[in-house]
Amino acid sequence: MPPKKGTSAKKSKTDDAPGGKVDDPPKTDGVTEIKAPTKSKKRKADTAPESQGARKSARGAKSAPTHAQLLSFLLSEDALKHSSPEDDTSDSKLRTYSLTALNPWEELLSAVILSRPISHRLGMRAIRTVLNGPYSFNSAKATQTAGAEKQHQALWDARTQHKDKTAKQIGGLADVILDKFASTSDNEGKSLAGVHDKGGDEMEEELKILKSSIKGVGETGLNIFFRRVQWQWPSAYPNVDGKTADSLRKLGLPQDPSDLVELIKANWKAIKKVELAGADEEQRKRRAYVMVLERAVGTDLEGNIEAVVDAAAKVSA
Repeated sequence: MPPKKGTSAKKSKTDDAPGGKVDDPPKTDGVTEIKAPTKSKKRKADTAPESQGARKSARGAKSAPTHAQLLSFLLSEDALKHSSPEDDTSDSKLRTYSLTALNPWEELLSAVILSRPISHRLGMRAIRTVLNGPYSFNSAKATQTAGAEKQHQALWDARTQHKDKTAKQIGGLADVILDKFASTSDNEGKSLAGVHDKGGDEMEEELKILKSSIKGVGETGLNIFFRRVQWQWPSAYPNVDGKTADSLRKLGLPQDPSDLVELIKANWKAIKKVELAGADEEQRKRRAYVMVLERAVGTDLEGNIEAVVDAAAKVSA
Protein backbone atom coordinates (compact mmCIF):
# COMPACT_ATOMS: atom_id res chain seq x y z
CA MET A 1 0.00 0.00 0.00
CA PRO A 2 1.36 3.48 -0.80
CA PRO A 3 2.40 5.44 2.32
CA LYS A 4 -0.60 7.10 3.96
CA LYS A 5 -0.77 10.83 3.53
CA GLY A 6 -1.05 12.73 6.78
CA THR A 7 -3.16 15.50 5.28
CA SER A 8 -5.64 15.71 2.47
CA ALA A 9 -5.65 18.21 -0.37
CA LYS A 10 -7.34 21.51 0.31
CA LYS A 11 -10.10 22.97 -1.80
CA SER A 12 -9.04 25.60 -4.29
CA LYS A 13 -10.47 29.06 -3.64
CA THR A 14 -10.73 29.77 -7.35
CA ASP A 15 -10.83 27.64 -10.46
CA ASP A 16 -7.39 28.77 -11.57
CA ALA A 17 -5.54 28.67 -8.26
CA PRO A 18 -2.86 26.01 -8.01
CA GLY A 19 -4.12 24.94 -4.56
CA GLY A 20 -6.63 22.17 -4.01
CA LYS A 21 -4.45 19.63 -5.77
CA VAL A 22 -6.12 16.42 -6.74
CA ASP A 23 -3.32 14.50 -5.03
CA ASP A 24 0.37 14.86 -4.36
CA PRO A 25 2.37 15.42 -7.58
CA PRO A 26 3.57 12.12 -9.06
CA LYS A 27 7.18 11.07 -8.75
CA THR A 28 8.62 10.72 -12.21
CA ASP A 29 12.27 9.95 -11.59
CA GLY A 30 11.80 6.36 -12.72
CA VAL A 31 13.29 5.05 -9.47
CA THR A 32 10.44 5.16 -6.97
CA GLU A 33 8.85 1.77 -6.41
CA ILE A 34 5.11 1.87 -7.00
CA LYS A 35 3.20 -0.33 -4.60
CA ALA A 36 -0.31 -1.57 -5.27
CA PRO A 37 -3.15 -0.10 -3.19
CA THR A 38 -4.11 -2.35 -0.32
CA LYS A 39 -6.35 -5.33 -0.94
CA SER A 40 -5.81 -6.89 2.50
CA LYS A 41 -7.11 -6.44 6.02
CA LYS A 42 -5.89 -3.59 8.15
CA ARG A 43 -5.29 -3.93 11.89
CA LYS A 44 -8.41 -4.93 13.74
CA ALA A 45 -8.43 -1.67 15.67
CA ASP A 46 -8.70 0.27 12.41
CA THR A 47 -11.75 -1.57 11.13
CA ALA A 48 -13.80 -2.58 14.15
CA PRO A 49 -17.50 -2.15 13.29
CA GLU A 50 -19.14 0.85 14.83
CA SER A 51 -22.47 0.73 16.58
CA GLN A 52 -25.18 1.69 14.15
CA GLY A 53 -26.98 4.77 15.43
CA ALA A 54 -24.96 5.04 18.65
CA ARG A 55 -21.92 6.91 17.34
CA LYS A 56 -21.51 10.54 18.31
CA SER A 57 -19.97 13.25 16.18
CA ALA A 58 -16.71 14.77 17.34
CA ARG A 59 -18.28 18.18 16.65
CA GLY A 60 -20.58 17.93 19.66
CA ALA A 61 -23.79 16.25 20.66
CA LYS A 62 -24.92 15.47 17.12
CA SER A 63 -25.45 11.81 16.31
CA ALA A 64 -23.18 10.70 13.50
CA PRO A 65 -24.81 8.89 10.57
CA THR A 66 -24.79 5.11 10.41
CA HIS A 67 -22.81 3.37 7.71
CA ALA A 68 -26.07 2.60 5.90
CA GLN A 69 -27.03 6.29 5.91
CA LEU A 70 -23.62 7.29 4.58
CA LEU A 71 -23.82 4.76 1.75
CA SER A 72 -27.35 5.83 0.87
CA PHE A 73 -26.41 9.50 0.72
CA LEU A 74 -23.13 9.05 -1.17
CA LEU A 75 -24.90 7.03 -3.87
CA SER A 76 -27.70 9.59 -4.23
CA GLU A 77 -27.85 12.50 -6.67
CA ASP A 78 -27.82 14.86 -3.69
CA ALA A 79 -24.21 13.88 -2.99
CA LEU A 80 -23.01 15.23 -6.33
CA LYS A 81 -23.26 18.88 -5.30
CA HIS A 82 -20.86 18.12 -2.46
CA SER A 83 -18.41 15.89 -4.34
CA SER A 84 -18.22 17.45 -7.80
CA PRO A 85 -18.04 20.92 -9.37
CA GLU A 86 -21.45 22.05 -10.62
CA ASP A 87 -20.18 22.31 -14.21
CA ASP A 88 -19.37 18.61 -14.16
CA THR A 89 -22.91 17.52 -13.29
CA SER A 90 -25.16 20.11 -14.94
CA ASP A 91 -25.41 18.49 -18.40
CA SER A 92 -26.11 14.76 -18.50
CA LYS A 93 -25.45 14.68 -22.27
CA LEU A 94 -21.75 15.39 -21.76
CA ARG A 95 -19.16 12.76 -20.91
CA THR A 96 -17.86 13.84 -17.53
CA TYR A 97 -15.67 12.39 -14.81
CA SER A 98 -18.45 12.71 -12.24
CA LEU A 99 -21.41 11.22 -14.12
CA THR A 100 -20.21 8.98 -16.95
CA ALA A 101 -19.14 5.33 -16.80
CA LEU A 102 -15.90 5.94 -18.70
CA ASN A 103 -14.01 3.25 -20.61
CA PRO A 104 -10.53 2.20 -19.35
CA TRP A 105 -8.71 4.44 -21.85
CA GLU A 106 -10.75 7.45 -20.72
CA GLU A 107 -10.00 6.55 -17.11
CA LEU A 108 -6.26 6.37 -17.80
CA LEU A 109 -6.33 9.64 -19.73
CA SER A 110 -8.25 11.26 -16.86
CA ALA A 111 -5.80 9.90 -14.29
CA VAL A 112 -2.90 11.45 -16.20
CA ILE A 113 -4.65 14.83 -16.18
CA LEU A 114 -5.57 14.60 -12.51
CA SER A 115 -2.06 13.61 -11.47
CA ARG A 116 -0.81 17.05 -12.50
CA PRO A 117 -0.49 19.61 -9.66
CA ILE A 118 -3.76 21.39 -10.44
CA SER A 119 -6.99 22.02 -8.57
CA HIS A 120 -9.85 19.51 -8.51
CA ARG A 121 -12.05 21.85 -10.54
CA LEU A 122 -9.43 22.53 -13.18
CA GLY A 123 -8.90 18.79 -13.53
CA MET A 124 -12.61 18.15 -14.01
CA ARG A 125 -12.81 20.92 -16.61
CA ALA A 126 -9.84 19.60 -18.55
CA ILE A 127 -11.30 16.08 -18.63
CA ARG A 128 -14.67 17.40 -19.73
CA THR A 129 -13.01 19.33 -22.56
CA VAL A 130 -10.94 16.47 -23.98
CA LEU A 131 -13.70 13.84 -23.77
CA ASN A 132 -16.31 15.87 -25.66
CA GLY A 133 -16.55 17.59 -29.04
CA PRO A 134 -14.77 18.96 -30.93
CA TYR A 135 -11.99 16.80 -29.45
CA SER A 136 -13.58 13.54 -28.25
CA PHE A 137 -10.39 11.77 -27.17
CA ASN A 138 -12.45 8.67 -26.29
CA SER A 139 -9.87 6.14 -27.44
CA ALA A 140 -6.12 6.00 -27.86
CA LYS A 141 -6.65 5.89 -31.63
CA ALA A 142 -8.84 9.00 -31.67
CA THR A 143 -6.31 10.83 -29.54
CA GLN A 144 -3.36 9.83 -31.73
CA THR A 145 -5.25 10.67 -34.92
CA ALA A 146 -6.05 14.15 -33.59
CA GLY A 147 -2.34 14.98 -33.61
CA ALA A 148 -0.17 17.17 -31.43
CA GLU A 149 -1.71 20.49 -32.49
CA LYS A 150 -5.25 19.44 -31.59
CA GLN A 151 -4.09 17.83 -28.35
CA HIS A 152 -2.43 21.10 -27.42
CA GLN A 153 -5.48 23.16 -28.43
CA ALA A 154 -7.74 21.00 -26.25
CA LEU A 155 -5.72 21.88 -23.16
CA TRP A 156 -5.74 25.57 -24.09
CA ASP A 157 -9.51 25.47 -24.50
CA ALA A 158 -9.77 23.86 -21.07
CA ARG A 159 -7.94 26.90 -19.62
CA THR A 160 -5.95 24.64 -17.36
CA GLN A 161 -2.38 24.83 -16.09
CA HIS A 162 0.67 22.90 -17.34
CA LYS A 163 -0.89 22.82 -20.82
CA ASP A 164 2.23 22.01 -22.82
CA LYS A 165 3.45 19.20 -20.56
CA THR A 166 0.00 17.67 -20.27
CA ALA A 167 -0.63 17.81 -24.02
CA LYS A 168 2.68 16.06 -24.71
CA GLN A 169 1.92 13.45 -22.08
CA ILE A 170 -1.51 12.76 -23.57
CA GLY A 171 -0.01 12.29 -27.03
CA GLY A 172 2.70 10.02 -25.68
CA LEU A 173 0.14 8.01 -23.74
CA ALA A 174 -1.89 7.31 -26.88
CA ASP A 175 1.24 6.22 -28.76
CA VAL A 176 2.31 3.80 -26.03
CA ILE A 177 -1.11 2.21 -25.68
CA LEU A 178 -1.41 1.63 -29.43
CA ASP A 179 2.20 0.47 -29.85
CA LYS A 180 2.37 -1.88 -26.86
CA PHE A 181 -1.16 -2.83 -25.85
CA ALA A 182 -3.39 -2.78 -28.94
CA SER A 183 -4.99 -6.14 -29.75
CA THR A 184 -7.33 -7.60 -32.33
CA SER A 185 -10.20 -7.17 -29.89
CA ASP A 186 -9.15 -3.62 -29.01
CA ASN A 187 -7.41 -2.05 -32.00
CA GLU A 188 -8.58 1.45 -31.01
CA GLY A 189 -7.19 1.22 -27.49
CA LYS A 190 -10.40 1.64 -25.51
CA SER A 191 -10.44 -1.34 -23.15
CA LEU A 192 -6.66 -1.64 -22.66
CA ALA A 193 -7.08 -5.40 -23.01
CA GLY A 194 -3.41 -5.75 -23.84
CA VAL A 195 -2.51 -4.64 -20.32
CA HIS A 196 -4.54 -7.59 -18.98
CA ASP A 197 -2.88 -9.99 -21.39
CA LYS A 198 0.64 -8.95 -20.45
CA GLY A 199 -0.14 -8.69 -16.75
CA GLY A 200 -1.87 -12.05 -16.50
CA ASP A 201 -4.92 -10.42 -14.90
CA GLU A 202 -2.84 -9.62 -11.80
CA MET A 203 -3.19 -6.08 -10.50
CA GLU A 204 0.38 -5.81 -9.25
CA GLU A 205 1.74 -6.85 -12.64
CA GLU A 206 -0.64 -4.55 -14.52
CA LEU A 207 0.48 -1.68 -12.31
CA LYS A 208 4.17 -2.41 -12.93
CA ILE A 209 3.62 -2.69 -16.68
CA LEU A 210 1.85 0.67 -16.89
CA LYS A 211 4.46 2.35 -14.68
CA SER A 212 7.37 1.07 -16.75
CA SER A 213 5.70 1.76 -20.11
CA ILE A 214 4.24 5.23 -19.68
CA LYS A 215 6.61 8.14 -19.19
CA GLY A 216 5.72 10.43 -16.31
CA VAL A 217 3.00 8.29 -14.77
CA GLY A 218 3.71 7.71 -11.10
CA GLU A 219 1.99 6.60 -7.94
CA THR A 220 -0.65 9.33 -7.94
CA GLY A 221 -1.88 8.67 -11.47
CA LEU A 222 -1.85 4.90 -11.10
CA ASN A 223 -3.73 5.04 -7.80
CA ILE A 224 -6.40 7.22 -9.39
CA PHE A 225 -6.66 4.89 -12.39
CA PHE A 226 -6.95 1.66 -10.40
CA ARG A 227 -9.41 3.24 -7.97
CA ARG A 228 -11.74 4.06 -10.84
CA VAL A 229 -11.22 1.13 -13.21
CA GLN A 230 -11.70 -1.69 -10.70
CA TRP A 231 -15.41 -2.10 -11.42
CA GLN A 232 -14.41 -3.08 -14.98
CA TRP A 233 -11.21 -4.93 -14.02
CA PRO A 234 -11.96 -7.63 -11.42
CA SER A 235 -8.20 -8.17 -11.07
CA ALA A 236 -7.99 -4.79 -9.32
CA TYR A 237 -11.04 -5.28 -7.08
CA PRO A 238 -11.37 -4.48 -4.27
CA ASN A 239 -8.65 -1.95 -3.52
CA VAL A 240 -8.34 1.26 -1.54
CA ASP A 241 -5.34 3.57 -1.91
CA GLY A 242 -4.01 5.74 0.91
CA LYS A 243 -5.66 8.97 -0.27
CA THR A 244 -9.07 7.33 -0.50
CA ALA A 245 -8.67 5.59 2.86
CA ASP A 246 -8.11 8.98 4.48
CA SER A 247 -11.29 10.38 2.91
CA LEU A 248 -13.30 7.33 4.03
CA ARG A 249 -11.94 7.75 7.56
CA LYS A 250 -13.05 11.38 7.69
CA LEU A 251 -16.57 10.37 6.68
CA GLY A 252 -16.68 7.52 9.20
CA LEU A 253 -16.69 4.63 6.71
CA PRO A 254 -14.54 1.46 6.77
CA GLN A 255 -11.14 1.91 5.17
CA ASP A 256 -10.40 -1.77 4.58
CA PRO A 257 -11.50 -3.02 1.12
CA SER A 258 -13.05 -6.24 2.44
CA ASP A 259 -15.04 -4.41 5.11
CA LEU A 260 -16.40 -1.94 2.57
CA VAL A 261 -17.37 -4.77 0.22
CA GLU A 262 -19.26 -6.47 3.05
CA LEU A 263 -21.00 -3.22 3.94
CA ILE A 264 -22.24 -2.79 0.37
CA LYS A 265 -23.34 -6.42 0.28
CA ALA A 266 -25.27 -6.02 3.56
CA ASN A 267 -27.09 -2.96 2.18
CA TRP A 268 -27.50 -4.19 -1.39
CA LYS A 269 -31.29 -4.43 -1.22
CA ALA A 270 -31.46 -0.65 -0.91
CA ILE A 271 -28.40 0.14 -3.04
CA LYS A 272 -29.56 -1.85 -6.08
CA LYS A 273 -32.43 0.62 -6.53
CA VAL A 274 -29.83 3.17 -7.62
CA GLU A 275 -29.18 3.31 -11.37
CA LEU A 276 -25.77 1.68 -11.73
CA ALA A 277 -23.70 0.78 -14.78
CA GLY A 278 -22.75 -2.87 -15.19
CA ALA A 279 -23.56 -5.96 -17.23
CA ASP A 280 -24.68 -8.03 -14.24
CA GLU A 281 -25.30 -7.72 -10.52
CA GLU A 282 -21.71 -8.45 -9.52
CA GLN A 283 -20.40 -5.71 -11.80
CA ARG A 284 -23.04 -3.29 -10.50
CA LYS A 285 -21.84 -4.03 -6.95
CA ARG A 286 -18.31 -3.19 -8.04
CA ARG A 287 -19.61 -0.01 -9.66
CA ALA A 288 -21.33 0.98 -6.40
CA TYR A 289 -18.06 0.36 -4.55
CA VAL A 290 -16.17 2.65 -6.94
CA MET A 291 -18.83 5.36 -6.69
CA VAL A 292 -18.55 5.35 -2.89
CA LEU A 293 -14.76 5.71 -3.13
CA GLU A 294 -14.93 8.42 -5.76
CA ARG A 295 -17.56 10.50 -3.99
CA ALA A 296 -15.70 10.18 -0.70
CA VAL A 297 -12.53 11.55 -2.31
CA GLY A 298 -14.46 14.24 -4.20
CA THR A 299 -16.23 15.36 -1.04
CA ASP A 300 -12.87 15.67 0.69
CA LEU A 301 -11.27 17.60 -2.18
CA GLU A 302 -14.24 19.97 -2.35
CA GLY A 303 -13.99 20.59 1.40
CA ASN A 304 -17.46 19.25 2.14
CA ILE A 305 -16.89 16.38 4.59
CA GLU A 306 -18.89 18.01 7.39
CA ALA A 307 -21.78 18.91 5.07
CA VAL A 308 -22.03 15.33 3.80
CA VAL A 309 -21.89 13.84 7.30
CA ASP A 310 -24.67 16.18 8.42
CA ALA A 311 -26.80 15.44 5.34
CA ALA A 312 -26.30 11.68 5.67
CA ALA A 313 -27.45 11.78 9.29
CA LYS A 314 -30.83 13.04 8.06
CA VAL A 315 -31.37 10.16 5.61
CA SER A 316 -34.34 7.99 6.56
CA ALA A 317 -33.28 4.63 7.94
